[in-house]
Amino acid sequence: MENIIGLKELRVNMSKYAKKIAKGASFIVFKRSKPLFKISPIVKDEQWEEVVDFTKIKKGGVDIDDILSRL
Repeated sequence: MENIIGLKELRVNMSKYAKKIAKGASFIVFKRSKPLFKISPIVKDEQWEEVVDFTKIKKGGVDIDDILSRL
């Protein structure tokens, strides 16, 4: 069974839940008695593809507002 937590609880204690997720825990996050989303660890066998590394464009990354304004 999944662990159930409130959105506010997650927001206030994010680092605590990040550590639990890193150890394999999953949570269903609720707001006002309605499920919003599920948060779970990355599956180690999943392959991630780098699409763009913004740190290669500009040291420290690129401002998201700048990117969005160009779309």
